[in-house]
Amino acid sequence: MLRFSVEPKPSSPDRCQDWYDKGEKELEKLGLGDSVDLHVYEIPVEYKTVQRLIPALWEKHSPQLVVHVGVSGMATAVTLEKCGHNKGYKGLDNCRFCPGSQCCVEDGPESIDSIIDMDAVCKRVTTLGLDVSVTISQDAGRYLCDFTYYTSLYQSHGRSAFVHVPPLGKPYNADQLGRALRAIIEEMLDVLEQSEGKISCRHKH
Repeated sequence: MLRFSVEPKPSSPDRCQDWYDKGEKELEKLGLGDSVDLHVYEIPVEYKTVQRLIPALWEKHSPQLVVHVGVSGMATAVTLEKCGHNKGYKGLDNCRFCPGSQCCVEDGPESIDSIIDMDAVCKRVTTLGLDVSVTISQDAGRYLCDFTYYTSLYQSHGRSAFVHVPPLGKPYNADQLGRALRAIIEEMLDVLEQSEGKISCRHKH
């Protein structure tokens, strides 16, 4: 089970809505094969909603993996985020709210890594010859993208991923981003299944 979620940023509502209307729809149209159930949710740019919605969706679906996608005006490539951070959240959300503690989870670890090997995924996708540049990052921005990612990683014990994409047309169109995201998610699932298979084999011996 996979959930794919899109998180728009308040500084650019038009370009993010454009992504949600076109880019995300392109991925839904392409699909991920009969073996994957794809559930798509749009997550508002609101700290309190993230803290309520992420655990509720995990409880509802018990997915194998959650992949969050956010639009970054600074991105020129599709970026795989390796980890989420607990502290440093000072920016106001769409409700003009900011956590008083400036953190996701009280007494939580400073950062949580995804159990997905993003370096391996990046290398695999690069070899596919897609006309989209893919890179990795260890800083999702200390705003709602990072907050959402950390919350999801904490809830899922690392079974989450976050992908930052450039705004549509800067430079990639919806078809290019949709195909790139499909390839990325397929590779993530394959890497996850392989790592779980290795763990299972070790337990049997």
